[in-house]
Amino acid sequence: MAMSNEEILAPEYTRFRRNADGPSRSARARARIIDQDGREIPQESLRDGFQRFRFDFAHSNVNPFGDLSREQRLARFETLAKLLDIAFILPGTKIRYGIDGIIRLVPVVGDLFATAFSLWLVREARALGAPWHITARMLGNVAVDGVVGMVPLAGDAFDVLFRANMRNVRLLRRWLDKQPR
Repeated sequence: MAMSNEEILAPEYTRFRRNADGPSRSARARARIIDQDGREIPQESLRDGFQRFRFDFAHSNVNPFGDLSREQRLARFETLAKLLDIAFILPGTKIRYGIDGIIRLVPVVGDLFATAFSLWLVREARALGAPWHITARMLGNVAVDGVVGMVPLAGDAFDVLFRANMRNVRLLRRWLDKQPR
């Protein structure tokens, strides 16, 4: 049996309709709603729905993207860059690598994610007030890191040694140090 357009677009409405001029949508029967103890919950208390469970992440203390001071934003920028580029030491050597180098071991998808993290750091630098020429150099570092990083094994080694995010931190730091306080 084929379904009508009304049944496809509003299946819960047409299920309760008896004929073309049947009861309206608001007049259809509603099932009782009970809590876990078996008591019926009155419809009046359900009208506002889940409004009291709404979360406001923009003005919450747990929001990592909320209103941060310039110093907090800069500290987060540096910490993430260190985590991505120099968080760990290769045992028995002095070679440092980060999560970025580990993520890039996954072909293509890892390279895309690592580049996305680096681009997010460039966006953070722009939010800190970095001018276009600093941002352009940062984007150049990320582009070189991303393009060369796509080469299977040599790209991963290059990524560990090039450290685009730490280069971007140095660029931003130099520019910030030249700015008047």
